[in-house]
Amino acid sequence: MTSDWRTRASELPAADRRLLAAVAATALAALTLGLLGGLATALARAGILETAAPETPYRFLTVHGVSAFFYWLYLAQIALLLGFAAIENGRRLAWRGLATFGALLIAAGFAFSIAGAHMGVPLLYDGAPGLAADDPASLLVFNSGYLLLGLGLIAASAAAIATLLRPGSESRQDKMSAVGFALFAWAGFLMVSGFATLHAFVPGTLWAMGLAAFPAAHSTSWHILFHNMHYLPLMATVLMWYVLMQSLTGVTSVFGERFSKIVFAMYLVFVPPTSLYHMFLEPGLPAAVRVGGSLLSLFVSVPTLMAFLIIVASLEVHARASGGRGLFGWLTMLPWKHPAMTAVGLSVVNMGLGIALAFVLIQERLAALLSDTFFVPGYFHFFTVGTVSLTLLGALAVMLPALTGRALAAPGLLRWMPWLATAGLLVFGGAGVTAGYLGVPRRVIDVGYAGEAPALWKPLMAAVGVGGTVMALAIFVFAAGVAAALLPRGAGQADAGPTVGWGGMGLKPGANAWVGPVSVLLIVGGMYVFTSIAFELMQSLPLAASGGSGH
Repeated sequence: MTSDWRTRASELPAADRRLLAAVAATALAALTLGLLGGLATALARAGILETAAPETPYRFLTVHGVSAFFYWLYLAQIALLLGFAAIENGRRLAWRGLATFGALLIAAGFAFSIAGAHMGVPLLYDGAPGLAADDPASLLVFNSGYLLLGLGLIAASAAAIATLLRPGSESRQDKMSAVGFALFAWAGFLMVSGFATLHAFVPGTLWAMGLAAFPAAHSTSWHILFHNMHYLPLMATVLMWYVLMQSLTGVTSVFGERFSKIVFAMYLVFVPPTSLYHMFLEPGLPAAVRVGGSLLSLFVSVPTLMAFLIIVASLEVHARASGGRGLFGWLTMLPWKHPAMTAVGLSVVNMGLGIALAFVLIQERLAALLSDTFFVPGYFHFFTVGTVSLTLLGALAVMLPALTGRALAAPGLLRWMPWLATAGLLVFGGAGVTAGYLGVPRRVIDVGYAGEAPALWKPLMAAVGVGGTVMALAIFVFAAGVAAALLPRGAGQADAGPTVGWGGMGLKPGANAWVGPVSVLLIVGGMYVFTSIAFELMQSLPLAASGGSGH
């Protein structure tokens, strides 16, 4: 991604810029609806929001999962993938018609999925056919949304791949840059996710239409899809860190583009085989497969941590060359007044916490005890909100003003929102993980059990409600500030915050970079601490958590 990328973005054809703005706007709308559903769910769990119908909180949960986990994350990825692919191309989107068709399919899928979420029994975000056994029509509407989503992902990703390949076919490029290669791999993964979505939801759709038998293998197909959904956004996050640090500081990798390509290619090697740990609760899974899946899962974070080390080391040596001192003193030289820098910085912290907690869940002896407890949403939000969503919003905060020429709203306020969101997340996640250790179930809204539940469960769920409220409000304000760049007003692009220009600076021989390795050591230490706590607390429970469908 060359230094003139903002100029390239502003010079894209108007039709390209309108398409990208429309996809981003739809993504932000999905995020807003997801935040409302999540806030209502958290307040219901805390006992603050009471509903007349007992299934209503589960409908909130369905809307939250569908909107935030499926459509916000995928639409934001499509907007950023297409946008940066066109910028990398330097001219325009290839196959714009196909990209537009894909975006329209996903938008239509969003409408179908939300309509299905309000019909019959709430299906949660995985659309389990068993919940619709008495009302297959609701499953047909719900699944139709996911099928449109899958087809849209395939179409839009194909357009992104064509865009990235066009410079080579026109003899304008001898080889892909590291960013171009990563975008290409990202597009390929999105296509795979599209096919996995079709594989997971076509059988249920055919059953709902009376054309096939009941999809007894839905759980396994869902696990395959969920694994893609779980780690694909992390790859997108790391790539956006790579791009955003170049745009905000001018710094490129000190290890060279070839090494960056190797690291991005590692996602293709390490991510697919590790899906086994999502199936640890399947009763027929052999013990040897469980152990093998647990060991394989230890490698799933390898490319993410290596990319993190590349980015942090590159920033550190350039900052020290610019006068940075002390182990952490150089961090103060980063452009923290820019909302995107703050979003990335806090997302890195949240990722460290998420990885440390995730290593607890991938151990096959603990998975059976924790997978159906509130430990899962407690740790998972460190990734989905604290890492991925903050990064995607930060990337949109950089890309959209370049595309539209319009300013973010109140950038001075926006740069504090990642801090506030992280504070809420620490309360939500801390209470949620603790609740999971103490056996609080995750698929039950009212965990009072007529006064028979342990006394600590209620205050922990109250803390979840408070933390979730703060987190949701902060993310909403950040999203609203980013959305201002899409409004048809404002004559010019206001400065969202200062940046630094370290890209052309010579480096001192023997420059050291310690913060990255120290951070990884802290993550490993946290992994052992959280695992020890898990074993101690879970062994003391009077009842062992159990379940049948994992995530």
